[in-house]
Amino acid sequence: MSNLKTAAKDKVPVGQKAAFGAGHLINNLIPGILGVFIVILKSKAFGMDPLLAGFIVGVPRLFDAITDPVMGYVSDNTSSRWGRRRPYIFLGALFTGIVFAVLWQINETNPEMFNFWYLLGFSVLLIFGNTIFSTPLIALGYEMTSDYNERTRLMSFANIIGQVAWMLVPFLYVLIPNENLFESQPEAIRKIALIAGGVIIILGILPAIFCRGIDSSKMEGREDITFRNLLSSMGKIFKGIKQVFTNKPFVKLCLATFLVFNGFQIVAEFGVFIINFYMFDGDWSASKWWVALFPAATAAYTAFIAIPIINWMANQYGKRKAFIIATAISILGYILKWWGFDPETPYMIFLPIPLMAFGMGCLFTLMMSMTADVCDLDELENGMPRKEGTFGAIYWWMIKVGQGLALVFSGIILKFLGYDSKASTQTAEALMGMRITDIVLPSLTAAIAIWVMWKYNLNEARAREIKAELVKRRGEL
Repeated sequence: MSNLKTAAKDKVPVGQKAAFGAGHLINNLIPGILGVFIVILKSKAFGMDPLLAGFIVGVPRLFDAITDPVMGYVSDNTSSRWGRRRPYIFLGALFTGIVFAVLWQINETNPEMFNFWYLLGFSVLLIFGNTIFSTPLIALGYEMTSDYNERTRLMSFANIIGQVAWMLVPFLYVLIPNENLFESQPEAIRKIALIAGGVIIILGILPAIFCRGIDSSKMEGREDITFRNLLSSMGKIFKGIKQVFTNKPFVKLCLATFLVFNGFQIVAEFGVFIINFYMFDGDWSASKWWVALFPAATAAYTAFIAIPIINWMANQYGKRKAFIIATAISILGYILKWWGFDPETPYMIFLPIPLMAFGMGCLFTLMMSMTADVCDLDELENGMPRKEGTFGAIYWWMIKVGQGLALVFSGIILKFLGYDSKASTQTAEALMGMRITDIVLPSLTAAIAIWVMWKYNLNEARAREIKAELVKRRGEL
C-alpha cells in the first residue's frame, strides 16, 4: 500500500481530466459505432459478405504500422507555442469527424464491390485522421502528471468517461431498425454518421483547448520537423522504435494488452448474433433491447464499479497485482456466459457482467498508467527528448493492428462456423460454435496475458526512484 501523498503540483485539475476524458470518449465512440455499422453491413439490410466486411475495418489498420510511429515521432519533436501535442489533436479531430460522416454515405442498392471499395478507401482516410488525433492525445496523457498514483487516477477518470460511449452505442441496435425514425436501416446509418461526425469534432477538440502537458520549451535533443527532414529522418524513427522495443517492461505491457483486448475483440460481435439467433431465434424485434442492454450494462458496471475498485486495488497492491487479479476475475465472467445466454431466462444475460467488466476495465486504466512509468524509465536510460509520442504510438499501433486482425479473423471464424449473413436463422452447429468460441478464446488470451505480466518488475518503489533521479538530473526543485 502506498503511503505517499501526491504533491499539489502533480495533481491534474478535474477540468483537465474531464477534457482528456472527452478525447477518450471519442477514441471509444469511433470503434463502437463502426462495430455496430459493420454488424448491420453483414445483416440483411446490406447483405455484405462477412469476409469483405471484416476487410473494410481490418485492412486499414495495417496502415497504422507506418502512420502511428511517424506521428509519434513528429509529436515528440514538435516545437510550437501551443506545445507538442495540442495542434495535432485539434486538426485530427476536425479531419476525423468530417471523414467519418462521409464514410457512411453509401446506398444499399449499389453493387456490393462498389460499396466495398468506397468503404475501404474512406476507412484508410479515417485511420489516418484518427492517428493524427489519438497518438498525440495518448502521449499528452502520459505527461500530464509525473506522479505514480495520480497517473492511475487520471487514467481511471478518463476511462470512466470513455465508457459512456459503450453505454450509448449499443442502443443504436434499437434506433437503427426503428421505422418511426428512419425509412430503412441504411438511411439510419447515413444520418447517424452525420451526427457522429459533429460529435467527434466538438468533443475531440476539448483536450486541445484545455489540457496541459509538460513544459517542452527547453527540452533538448529534438529534431526540426519539416517534410524534407521527416523523409530523411525515417532511419531515426525506426531506430527509436527499435530502442523502445528493448524496454522489457513496455514489451510486456504491449503483449498483455494485445492478448486481452484482441481476444475480446475477435468475439465482440458474436454476442449480438448469439442473443439474436440463439436466444430469440432470429427475431430482431424481440432481441434488439437485449442486444443493446447487455453491452450497455457492461459498460456502466465497468465505469462506476469495476474501474473505481481497480483504482483502489492498484493503490493497495500495486498496478501489476491489480491487473492480474482483475484479469483473473474476468475469466470467471467469460465462463459464466455459458449459463447467462439462456433462451428460457433472458435475464440471466446479466449474470456474467459483474465479473467480465474487470477485464476491459483494468486494461487501459492500468496499462496506460504503467506506460507513463515506462516513459520515465526510457528517459533515465536514453535521455532526451522524452518519447511519450513514440511509446503511445507503438502501444496503440499494437492495439489497432491487433484489432484489425481480430476483425478480419472474426469474419473468417464466422464463415468457418457456418454463419450466413443473408439468412433469417442460423444452424444449430453454427450457434454452438459461436457460443464455445465466445467463451474459450477470450479466456485463453486473458490467461496468457496473466502469465506475461507475472514477473513485471517496474513497481512503485522503482518508479519513485526513477522520478527522483530524473528530477536531480534535470536540476528541478
